[in-house]
Amino acid sequence: MAAQRAIYLPLGGAGEIGMNAYVYGYGELDKERLILVDLGVTFPDMDSTPGVNLILPDITWLKERRDRLEAIFITHAHEDHVGAVGHFYEQLGVPIYARAFTSNIARRKLEEYGIGAEAVKTVGPWPEKVKAGPFEVSFLPISHSIPESSALVLDCPDGRMIHTGDFKLDQTPLVGEAFDPALWAEVSKPGVKALICDSTNVFSPHAGRSEATLGPELEKLVSEASGMVVATTFASNVARVKTLAEAGDRAGRSICLLGRAMRRMIEASIETGVLTNFPTVIGPEDAVQMPRENVMLLVTGSQGERRAASAQLARGKYNGLVLKEGDTFLFSSKTIPGNERGVIRIMNQFSEMGVDVIDDSNGLYHVSGHANRPDLEMMHDIVNPQMVIPMHGEHRHLREHAKLAEAKGRAGIVAVNGMMLDLSGNAPTVAEYIETGRTYLDGSVQIGAMDGVVRDRIRMALNGHVIVTVILDEEDEPLGDPWCDIMGLPEQGRGNAPLVDILEADLSQFLGRAGEKTLTNDSKLEEGLRRIARQTTNNEVGKKPEVTVVVSRLS
Repeated sequence: MAAQRAIYLPLGGAGEIGMNAYVYGYGELDKERLILVDLGVTFPDMDSTPGVNLILPDITWLKERRDRLEAIFITHAHEDHVGAVGHFYEQLGVPIYARAFTSNIARRKLEEYGIGAEAVKTVGPWPEKVKAGPFEVSFLPISHSIPESSALVLDCPDGRMIHTGDFKLDQTPLVGEAFDPALWAEVSKPGVKALICDSTNVFSPHAGRSEATLGPELEKLVSEASGMVVATTFASNVARVKTLAEAGDRAGRSICLLGRAMRRMIEASIETGVLTNFPTVIGPEDAVQMPRENVMLLVTGSQGERRAASAQLARGKYNGLVLKEGDTFLFSSKTIPGNERGVIRIMNQFSEMGVDVIDDSNGLYHVSGHANRPDLEMMHDIVNPQMVIPMHGEHRHLREHAKLAEAKGRAGIVAVNGMMLDLSGNAPTVAEYIETGRTYLDGSVQIGAMDGVVRDRIRMALNGHVIVTVILDEEDEPLGDPWCDIMGLPEQGRGNAPLVDILEADLSQFLGRAGEKTLTNDSKLEEGLRRIARQTTNNEVGKKPEVTVVVSRLS
């Protein structure tokens, strides 16, 4: 019988934070039966991906082997783990398994693509198992900043692996299941070959704090505030939303939820039974009519998103509600690296209104949803795996996490996106490298990161755009002078004359000198006009623009 092997292949989420997609397989070389753990997105920015709606993993390798794919398992309902299921479901065409809350969110995403609810199968927690080819998969409860997060226990003929998903060791999470070290020890007792483990907070030296520690400070803040109180956090952090709502309720304030994601998450939590006794909420039309000191708004937009409720309030008004001097705005969240500019812009806009802005720089109003360094060490000790494979982190996080494992005598390896590992031996080894990257959702179309669309957009943003139009008659002679349209360029350059006039004069001179070989050959003509347009623009304004040449011939 041919040798069998167990493999692990990250297609997203290893060497970055976001866009999680991890392939596991077992079987003969190049015939392994496969499962996919998580299928998430990451978010664009105007500097590197202008105009892009979402960034998705490149699953080309998996699509080419879809006949070997058994199922998709989703650990929890954060966008970077479940956000791409609707975009890729029809290309993969296998069942999606998740727990009840995550299933609810996944089904809503699939509905947007006309895909029925039956595509998602709801699974109970450990010890319930799902058979998927050579794998038996169980959802092992773990605490995180969203309800019903679960690690995955992956059993195959090569042994037991545990994929932690995102986690923290919180024994009083308020909403969702507490971390149960006895349960984890029991599951790990038969022996765990590989622990594939969250690395996000490996550089944080102190043990993580519980969600339950925030309540008293939040209540104190809300009860002492005058005017309207507004708080923003991740909509998916249902425990935090509940803590904030209860703080407002105890202070005698009516609670109003603003933002589609906030309402959707609370509805899903109540529907699936993970959230109970949430304070009564009012609509914005009622909040407008009430005294300001009797209202607390819970809003989306903790990361500075331009269309979210917090950004719209910062620009002036949202659903009839306006913030005024003496109001308080709280960021009960951590700013994700890369989002600082958007958050600071909103803070300054509120400050200009006279609103008191409070962030979490003092650590009183937010706790992380990820395990810190001492928590990771505790997880390693409870599970006691033969090997530790860091995931969910930038390269520096993965490397530091691997060192942490090796310090206790466990095999560790830094595996980034596209690096396939063979887990069959006593230590992980690199089996091969897969070409992988990113897919952009640009409008309603998926494009490859290397297709050039975004690169051209960046060039136009940096250097402007010139359109040159030329008409040639039946004798291949110019019919009048060429004319230009410019976009994203100064109207006047160094010559103190309109840039368009200087461009048209230089292009006209080029046409006057052009010989028959150039005038009868569209490619040569376009190349020459493009070169002159870039050269003239560079001389006048110091920019080499993107140039589109339109040659029309009368027949």
